[in-house]
Amino acid sequence: MVFAIIFFVLGLIIGSFLNVVVARYNTGRSYGGRSECMVCETTLRPQELIPLLSFIFLRGRCSTCETKISLQYPLVELATGLLFLGLYLKFAGLFFTAPLLFAILVAYYGAAFSLLIVIASYDIRHKIIPDPLALVFGLLSFLGIFIFSAAGLDPHLPMLREIYTPILVALPFAAIWLFSRGSWMGLGDAKLALGMALLLGLSRVLSGVVVAFWSGAVIGLLLLLFSKNHRMKSEVPFAPFLVLGAIVAFLFELRLFPL
Repeated sequence: MVFAIIFFVLGLIIGSFLNVVVARYNTGRSYGGRSECMVCETTLRPQELIPLLSFIFLRGRCSTCETKISLQYPLVELATGLLFLGLYLKFAGLFFTAPLLFAILVAYYGAAFSLLIVIASYDIRHKIIPDPLALVFGLLSFLGIFIFSAAGLDPHLPMLREIYTPILVALPFAAIWLFSRGSWMGLGDAKLALGMALLLGLSRVLSGVVVAFWSGAVIGLLLLLFSKNHRMKSEVPFAPFLVLGAIVAFLFELRLFPL
């Protein structure tokens, strides 16, 4: 229980940094230095930088200018905290028996899924998946097929199907983008699906895509029913649903298709 809490807190801290990346990416601002309010530019005090808790204590507003703080900040921190908690629980059996392997698995998949959280958050914020982020995620996933297998850590030369099946997974997304001229789905979603397929393997990624489409349909319907500003033609980013599906499929070993 203690270690589970430690990994959850670690995830919250990492999530706080991910928020900095999302907020400052492609703005020319450094990722280092003290955090500040995006509106009044007041430097935040240490007590205002506690992941998740500061948002609650501040009641979602800047203490200086009273501007509302975006829900992105606590949600990203919470999502990353739950991610690292999930990774600990998934690999907990290795924590004492093979600590080095445990550290490698948590570090690799923690980095990969943290990058996916950044991509999802950026897509929600700006309605676009940056090519450099998609490329880094794809390269990280591609590296993984040389290092990991279903048995765990297993350095090897990947089989041909481990390379071409991710392309087949991404093709339908690219086709939707092409035939809809980008109105139904962006090309970035196809790039993201390619990296996800490399990371998860065919069975899990297809299960994740199912979760993505179903969750996207439910959220889209709820927005139509309860949001006054949402219309049929309103743009809903799909990357967050793909990321949700990928995390669920991985952590819960979701395999809806016996492939």
